[in-house]
Amino acid sequence: MAKGKDVRIPVLLECTACVRNGVNKESKGISRYITQKNRHNTPNRLELLKFCPYCNKHTIHGEIKK
Repeated sequence: MAKGKDVRIPVLLECTACVRNGVNKESKGISRYITQKNRHNTPNRLELLKFCPYCNKHTIHGEIKK
């Protein structure tokens, strides 16, 4: 039983606030999360509100390419 193309694919979410500000001296890095999305239900890029330990607040994390 071959599945063919996988419907659920892994995606990387990256903090947009850290990237936009550039990694300044206060921030030690960029927050990233790994999750999955259904390719058929959400064909466009995923954006979720997640906690960023470097910004120390909840920010929008957007999908990036691997």
